[in-house]
Amino acid sequence: MRSRTAKLLALTLSGALLLSACAGGSGDSGTNADGKTTISWLNIMHTASPPTDTVLNKIEEITDVDIQFSWIPDASKEERLNTSLASGSLADIVSLTILENSSVRNALKAGVFWEIGPYLDEFPNLKSISQDMRNSASIEGKLYGIPMQKQVARNGVILRKDWLDKVGLPVPKTTAELMEVAKAFTEQDPDGNGVKDTTGFIDRSDLVFGAFKTLGSYFGTPSGWAISEDGKVTPEFESEGYIQAMDYMKELYTNGYINQDFAVTAKKDQQEGYAQGKAGIYVGALFDSKGLFNLAKGVQDDMELVMVNDITSTGNESDRAIWSTSNGVGGLLAFPKSEVKDEAELKRVLKFMDDLMSEEVFTLMTYGIKDVHYSLDENNGATIIDTKLWEQEVQPFSSSRPNENGYAIMDADPLRIESTRLIEENTTFAVLNPVYSLESPTFSEQGSELQKIITDATYKYILGKLDRAGFQSAIDTWRKSGGDKIITEYEAAHQTVLNNK
Repeated sequence: MRSRTAKLLALTLSGALLLSACAGGSGDSGTNADGKTTISWLNIMHTASPPTDTVLNKIEEITDVDIQFSWIPDASKEERLNTSLASGSLADIVSLTILENSSVRNALKAGVFWEIGPYLDEFPNLKSISQDMRNSASIEGKLYGIPMQKQVARNGVILRKDWLDKVGLPVPKTTAELMEVAKAFTEQDPDGNGVKDTTGFIDRSDLVFGAFKTLGSYFGTPSGWAISEDGKVTPEFESEGYIQAMDYMKELYTNGYINQDFAVTAKKDQQEGYAQGKAGIYVGALFDSKGLFNLAKGVQDDMELVMVNDITSTGNESDRAIWSTSNGVGGLLAFPKSEVKDEAELKRVLKFMDDLMSEEVFTLMTYGIKDVHYSLDENNGATIIDTKLWEQEVQPFSSSRPNENGYAIMDADPLRIESTRLIEENTTFAVLNPVYSLESPTFSEQGSELQKIITDATYKYILGKLDRAGFQSAIDTWRKSGGDKIITEYEAAHQTVLNNK
């Protein structure tokens, strides 16, 4: 099979991503010279560069499909997807990982993509997608793509255990204790180099998947929205927990217990900074612990990590909570009607999706090729043999899987085993977004634009550029600009659901 490495790299050089689909999904354009089905895929890239061909070729052999990827860098996914949807430059498969984005939601509701709910049960692996997952991923009762199934609540706190021992502090169980750790990591030279060059927290410019939303959980902030017993809908940023989380991060920032450039720091730089020993507290996905540890090899070889998933602001187990990652829906793998022209083509693409959910392909997309990328112990525990090779040839595929089922094979790494256990435990304490499957036309049209008002005000508050009155003024602007209408529509949609039960 021909190599496509040069082509794949060309798609992302200098950020000039080619958004136009490769070979389309219609007529003869869906078949290559060898008679093999060609499927194009507009996908999100969470790594520095696209994968090389090694694993891609294996996936193609198993699925009997010539896969033509166009890669969108994660950092610019919202802008790129908006542009792609506006221009109609799509592909047979489009990874929609920002379902609350107004352009995405409007396109789904407008019928740009196939409704695939009625077809799932025709395929053995797609059939296994639970009804709850189908409902959560649906819009107005219709499913417009294969749900990317994620853990319901994956976040927590990752700490330098060796630094805790150095400063003589226990693993924190409350937000106050976590603040004490942040202070000690900043002021007590935990790395022992005689220089005050560390901070407690290291964070990035992301109020959702960075530290802020997880900290908000510890203060009782709702997951996006709250619905009271009498059906009143309230946005999370009007809760006391949201204010307490802002005050907490403002204290971190004011005292220098967090990297001062966190509001403009990229995830890659955050993780590299942690691995280089610049900070000792990382808040995010618990499974990031393995990557952070591996990234530190040769740089911080004395690093010891501990993960915490039971922090509260009160110290009471009854107050334990963690926000849910989109109710377990990581996005949709959707199929535009402009590329997938008819039902026959749709079923060919769905067959490919079904094959991707097989154990064999899952293993390839997660661990790679046995004895090349990973070894397997007697308990089906996989260990990566060559981390650099795995990063180049396998890692870019891992975020493209429709499912996160481990099947028989599992990660043998102790940090990954522990993070999996804690993430599963999180499920019991997960706070779901109650409006996730409800519809608000105004939110679909203006939600992303309006959210920028709150995001901007939140950062300004944390950075000391806005007081409580100023933040309330931003909320008032949000309400007057369409927020009140969104609330009214969500309340009506919630009442409709109740009436139909």
